[in-house]
Amino acid sequence: MARTFDAIELEVLWGSLISTVNEQARALQRAAFSPIVREAGDLANALFDRRGRMVAQAVTGTPGHINSLAIATRNILDRHPVDSLEPGDVLITNDPYKTAGQLLDVTVLVPVFRHGRVIAFFGSTIHHTDVGGYGIGAGARDVFEEGLWIPITKLMAKGERNTPVWDFILANVRQPTHMAGDLHAQMASGEVGAQRLHALLDGYDLDDIEDLADVVIERSEDATRRAIRALPGGRYEATSVLDLADGSEITIQVAVTIDTDLGEILVDYAGSSGASPYGINVVKNYTHAYTTFTLRSLLNPEIPNNAGSLAPIRVEAPEGSIVNAVPPSPCTARHVVGMFLPMPLLQAMSKVLPDAVMAEGSAAVWTMQVSGQHDDGRPFITAMFTYAGGVGARAAKPGLSATSYPTGVAAVPIEVVEGSAPIRFLRKELRRDSGGRGRHSGGLGQTIEFTVDTKAPWTLNAVTSRLARGPLGVFGGGPGATGRFLVNGEPIRTQARITLQPGDVVRLELPGGGGYGVAEEGAAV
Repeated sequence: MARTFDAIELEVLWGSLISTVNEQARALQRAAFSPIVREAGDLANALFDRRGRMVAQAVTGTPGHINSLAIATRNILDRHPVDSLEPGDVLITNDPYKTAGQLLDVTVLVPVFRHGRVIAFFGSTIHHTDVGGYGIGAGARDVFEEGLWIPITKLMAKGERNTPVWDFILANVRQPTHMAGDLHAQMASGEVGAQRLHALLDGYDLDDIEDLADVVIERSEDATRRAIRALPGGRYEATSVLDLADGSEITIQVAVTIDTDLGEILVDYAGSSGASPYGINVVKNYTHAYTTFTLRSLLNPEIPNNAGSLAPIRVEAPEGSIVNAVPPSPCTARHVVGMFLPMPLLQAMSKVLPDAVMAEGSAAVWTMQVSGQHDDGRPFITAMFTYAGGVGARAAKPGLSATSYPTGVAAVPIEVVEGSAPIRFLRKELRRDSGGRGRHSGGLGQTIEFTVDTKAPWTLNAVTSRLARGPLGVFGGGPGATGRFLVNGEPIRTQARITLQPGDVVRLELPGGGGYGVAEEGAAV
């Protein structure tokens, strides 16, 4: 017989679940080796029931990771069914087409056993510093050049290291100590979550979370369907063009169909560009992740993000297109397109919820990875470090400046980057007048300059975008400034890794956000 919960008990239990996954995330950040995880929060942590349904997520993390993890867990359990697992097992994969879309994002799933039976899973996905191969960048020709592919397998078996798996992983990365440390951090965070969950169940005399999960998921789904039924039904379309670092362009076409009878939304990307030869292709999980994040933000952001609230939103994309990549399409820099998807989606939804949307922003963060040699000959390679441009203006407020949207990843402090390699920053400031004009102006981009103090040539993987087309305004707002990527004052237009010389200076000028509404005559820019 299903356990029932009164309103107060349910609220207390829900708050405890959120506290549990938040503590899982804090444990992971404290223990992580990679600065992009430890400092910037490029991670996802979530609790799943034994059926593989996401019940609760940590507040720290990125939509691309969180909502991809929700699907990834089902894929992992298809390969290792729940009743085949034994105490001490830990599952791992970085299969980009079944998880978060790039080999550098590694997913670890820790089962929770109670009375000899799996009752839940704590999952995490984090960006690892290195998995061999090409590194951060869009220059690889296929996924096999991008790094080590870890199939869905056991990292730990009955509490013991699965030694061949560990040996194979650590033999194929440039920094095995960092890789091992981050894997241990992921496992430890899962154990922290398990301990807190056991304490919660003990306190309420529960054997598992199934009845609680049913209530949370069902209520979240009902609330989301109600929000959809309140919208004007119909089909709403939009098309956006994104220019890439090499001067080429891709088109994202989206059609949003709102079915008020079923309380469902279908988002269809038919008509979007085909696969790219560069590593910017997006797997369907990642497309689904940023699509559902955008719509959930507009509909009912106060409702928990879980299997229930995601269920009424369906996503279709042509197989083999740039938004539904298939092997062996390269995809390490899939964020360039994936983080752009909210732009045409917001444009389509501006016809439905004009006061809830915002103008286009810079979208994808610009990512950098530097490698080379210290003066004494020792090699170095940095973790990815990122920078954000301006966010689009809103109906009642200006856009945020130098803020990551839609990812939410923070910038790694320059002191941390300088401490990890002989990089020296020369400038980091807001980019004046880069936001688009409007009744409310777009957020400002930023300008960053850095060099590398070395006597030897060094390499830079830089992933940039919007160098020719600035973010568009909405309802008469002006566009934000385009970005600029320069070396020694000369514009660089390439998707590939570049080799630089001692003393070369890299300058990044990130785009500003678009404006909202027509600017009043005589208003300041």
